[in-house]
Amino acid sequence: MNAKNITLRPGRPADAAKIAAMSRDLIETGLGWSWGPDRVARSIANKDTFTLLACDRDRVVAFAIMYFGDEHAHLNLLAVRPSHQRLGIGRRMVEWLTESAFAAGIATIHLELRAANYNRAHLLQVARLQRVGLHPGLLSWPRNGPAHDAGVAQAGHSLPAWPAPKLPKS
Repeated sequence: MNAKNITLRPGRPADAAKIAAMSRDLIETGLGWSWGPDRVARSIANKDTFTLLACDRDRVVAFAIMYFGDEHAHLNLLAVRPSHQRLGIGRRMVEWLTESAFAAGIATIHLELRAANYNRAHLLQVARLQRVGLHPGLLSWPRNGPAHDAGVAQAGHSLPAWPAPKLPKS
């Protein structure tokens, strides 16, 4: 697999079903499916949310959905297909979103990671996120369910330089 063939582009309403299926299979396994096609489509249409896709030709291989508030942003979802993991795609997407958020004047970015996500420490490190705590049962997970790491990136943390993707004109 060659990461040079990967392009980043904004999500479109037609991508909602693909994104929702990836969320169900790669993120929400064992939790109940809350990010179905309708919710993803609403998120794509929301002016305060940005959906970023990584594509290998026409195939969606990763996605990220981030909410941008006035001062804070929240990385709602991030998934990379197993066939494309460890190629730097997730890191590249987080860096793109982080740089965009800080350029817009956002002070902090929040996210949660499942404690069972063995790649979480690696993501926090490569994305230069600061771990702020371990919280049991965040979001809609069962009470006494899996714990979650919460990460925060703050403006002023330097990120490695890389060329921003050229997004297609709509």
